[in-house]
Amino acid sequence: MILLLFVIILISYVVLIGSLALGFDKVKGFTLEDVEAKTSFSVIIPFRNEAENLPELLNSIAALQYPKHLFEIILVDDASEDASVAIIEAFIAAKNNASAISNIRIIKNVRKSHSPKKDAITSAIQVANHNWIVTTDADCVLPKYWLDSFDAFLQKNNAHFIVAPVTYSKVNSFLKRFQLLDILSLQGATIGGFGIQKPFLCNGANLAYKKELFNTVKGFKGNTSIASGDDIFLLEKALKQDANKVHYLKCEQAIVTTEAEKTIGHLISQRVRWASKSTNYKNSFAKIVGLLVLLTNASLICALILSIVGSINFNIFLYLFLIKCSIDFLLLFKTVRFYKQETFLSSFLFSCILYPFFSIYVVFVSVFTNYKWKGRAFKK
Repeated sequence: MILLLFVIILISYVVLIGSLALGFDKVKGFTLEDVEAKTSFSVIIPFRNEAENLPELLNSIAALQYPKHLFEIILVDDASEDASVAIIEAFIAAKNNASAISNIRIIKNVRKSHSPKKDAITSAIQVANHNWIVTTDADCVLPKYWLDSFDAFLQKNNAHFIVAPVTYSKVNSFLKRFQLLDILSLQGATIGGFGIQKPFLCNGANLAYKKELFNTVKGFKGNTSIASGDDIFLLEKALKQDANKVHYLKCEQAIVTTEAEKTIGHLISQRVRWASKSTNYKNSFAKIVGLLVLLTNASLICALILSIVGSINFNIFLYLFLIKCSIDFLLLFKTVRFYKQETFLSSFLFSCILYPFFSIYVVFVSVFTNYKWKGRAFKK
């Protein structure tokens, strides 16, 4: 009976990931063309204690090729305790005579809820000068044609919410390669979800939406008790408002990069933070995906244990494992080709072995403990 259960779960998982892999190809790549810029953007970047990362972010902002009169940068200080503000002010002062930096300003976060980041985004939107809001994170690096990609896409598509690609850079250890393959799997599932007309994931490090939409759906109202989820919950609201105007920007020039966590402790804290919002998803497809992924990983661990104690043949576990790895590889391979990060597939098999244990551990920790992030403690 338990073997039959394992098989049913795995077949369901194969159908799901296979569908996402097919959906990945249905989302057509967007080729950036040389067109006259028309869209005005307000770029919002919350930050807290990001002194280490800000110089690279600021340099990438200064290198943006988009016309300076068509965008502004709003950096939201979320009670930083390090030199973050001083670094930004010094950078602005040093570039004071350069038009590349004349459209940056710093505002203070106005805390009103249990979610500092949602408060920061809301604070910035209230003073934003433009209707199109673009969000990213302070530990990111922006490609020089980033805003050009959004603008060119908007000139050809009727959208009010755009999800765009994110990946890791500076991947120089196995821990970081593990994280890279993990985030690329999520990115592949994100794109695949759009391809099968069931969007369920996005990343706030590369997101654009109309201020008008944000105000219409009352921003983050209804989710402010949850610290994370400034991206997913807003996506759910945008889909409910008008799913036909929610798009994915599959464009190489739009890829935002960030760095993976440097220690296993920070990685677990990050993943627990991500997992903490999943129980509050309203999107039924997102819930099904999350549950099926959890059951599949749990099944593999159970099958391994049963094979060790002799309850089932080890070959059965091996078949289950290889089938799961094969379908995962199909989606991941499509994704790494888009991101041009194929070389990191060398860590795929070892990552496959570790991932079920890692994911189940994260779920266990997220259920029974609270978490810390940016020097603050949060409840689920």
